[in-house]
Amino acid sequence: MGILDLFRKDEVTGSKVLVCSLDARFADLLKTDSQVYKRFYPSTTSTAFSGVSQLPEALGQKYDVIHLLCDVTAAGAIADSSGNSITGTDLIRKCCEANVKLLWIASNNQSDAYIKGFNTRGQKINVVMVIDRRGPFFSPFLTNLLAKMSGGEAMPTVWNELNPQIPSSVHPDAPDAIFVAGRGSVRLLQ
Repeated sequence: MGILDLFRKDEVTGSKVLVCSLDARFADLLKTDSQVYKRFYPSTTSTAFSGVSQLPEALGQKYDVIHLLCDVTAAGAIADSSGNSITGTDLIRKCCEANVKLLWIASNNQSDAYIKGFNTRGQKINVVMVIDRRGPFFSPFLTNLLAKMSGGEAMPTVWNELNPQIPSSVHPDAPDAIFVAGRGSVRLLQ
């Protein structure tokens, strides 16, 4: 990062979104989450992949947001039903190389698995790793988040507004998630 990068605006107009899954079990969540994104980002694609190998290929389509429904193994790898996998760290690196600004792992997974396999250190990307979607509360939370983000607010600001990061606070109407703001100043506009 050079000195001029500090003054450059990190703003995307016409943000391109991929909502995808790696297992048919996520079909309902794929449909629901896609509908929420499409309200705010018309350039949203929804896809059910048959395997992990399709993920890196999809990154070539230059998406700004990847919203992925998948299983994360205890070792921190994203696995498909055929047993193929990619580590979370490798996926994050590939997303950064493809200039993805936000990666959501949007299905319920164990926090220990994320900690073991998703190293975000030094990566210029926002990452959300869901531990518990909290059922019917996820869609309204996502709707409120995307409404503000698509209007030009930075994700960390909106996230903290909807889900204040106060020690020992409980937010039953927000997903239990790990949020890493590696690209906190990015604006993802409609």
